[in-house]
Amino acid sequence: MIRVSVMYPHTDGARFDHDYYRDKHMPLVQARMGEACRGYQVDKGLGGPAPGSAPAYVAMCHILCDSVQSFQAAFGPHAKEINGDIRNYTDIAPVMQISEVVV
Repeated sequence: MIRVSVMYPHTDGARFDHDYYRDKHMPLVQARMGEACRGYQVDKGLGGPAPGSAPAYVAMCHILCDSVQSFQAAFGPHAKEINGDIRNYTDIAPVMQISEVVV
């Protein structure tokens, strides 16, 4: 199993609409990917390691898939639509990582 993490670095003055991300964007991703998306989680950054400090990431999502190939096959045909929706909730450039789930 793999996890595709998309992270939005905290940036002073940046815009991020958590409600839109949770209620519109991620359901869009799941709908387009179909059964290849085994599930997903959305995180909202609250703070960094020091009291009162900003989080490293304002938001993250983690999508579970069986393999890199299944993710690419399901996401690829819809990448333009999904990536085009980003401007509706943020002006932050996302950082993406694909990881193997080992535990």
